[in-house]
Amino acid sequence: RLLDTNKLEEATECSQQLMNKITAQNRRTLDLIASKCYFYHSRVFELTNKLDLIRGLLHARLRTSTLRNDFEGQAVLINCLLRNYLHYSLYDQADKLVSKSVFPENASNNEWARFLYYLGRIKAARLEYSDAHKHLVQALRKAPQTAAVGFRQTVQKLAIVVELLLGDIPERAIFRQAQLRKALAPYFQLTQAVRLGNLQRFGEVLENFGPQFRSDHTFTLILRLRQNVIKTAIRSIGLSYSRISPKDIARKLGLDSSEDAEFI
Repeated sequence: RLLDTNKLEEATECSQQLMNKITAQNRRTLDLIASKCYFYHSRVFELTNKLDLIRGLLHARLRTSTLRNDFEGQAVLINCLLRNYLHYSLYDQADKLVSKSVFPENASNNEWARFLYYLGRIKAARLEYSDAHKHLVQALRKAPQTAAVGFRQTVQKLAIVVELLLGDIPERAIFRQAQLRKALAPYFQLTQAVRLGNLQRFGEVLENFGPQFRSDHTFTLILRLRQNVIKTAIRSIGLSYSRISPKDIARKLGLDSSEDAEFI
């Protein structure tokens, strides 16, 4: 309730007191309640932009949960730590946590969906697009189909960008889903620009929706798509001309120099 009414200072104090009580207990009957406490404690510190302050606590609780075979606590804490690292774009540390941790098989579907989404973000940042796409598709399957619309929108946005980076074009039906249509509209325009190899249109989409792409954590990945757009454009030009110089290609595409066209 304190979070819903944006009373962040009071929420922080309340969460801190709750964590002090939870960490002092060692009762298995409290494990599920404790996992909820970890989630909201992390959420409060995220909203106050102080996530780095609780990283040590989260690691300590993860070690304790692992020793106690508290599977739901382990799952929540791993996800909280991954979100913590990704909040600061610490992809190497997030990847190291994944490699050194074992996500519990019997964790809830909601926690699995979150974990697979974070894993997809990590793999995409490390250029492992095939693995990233696989994890994102799995996250969508694990997520609730009638609820958690915001989560499914977030995952689908990243999945579209990764699919484009793989050189594939997402199916049009994805953009027609009633719950996703509005949220995916900028990504539909992006897909059209990539499919047509229209560099000018690609630049316009970036300019118009740049702030939203940054908010979606997809902007850096979308910048990588420029090469794909140019390749598609050059391929189209190649089908239309039997001979054409790199200088003429650069002029047609609006590239800075003929060397750019020749390199690609």
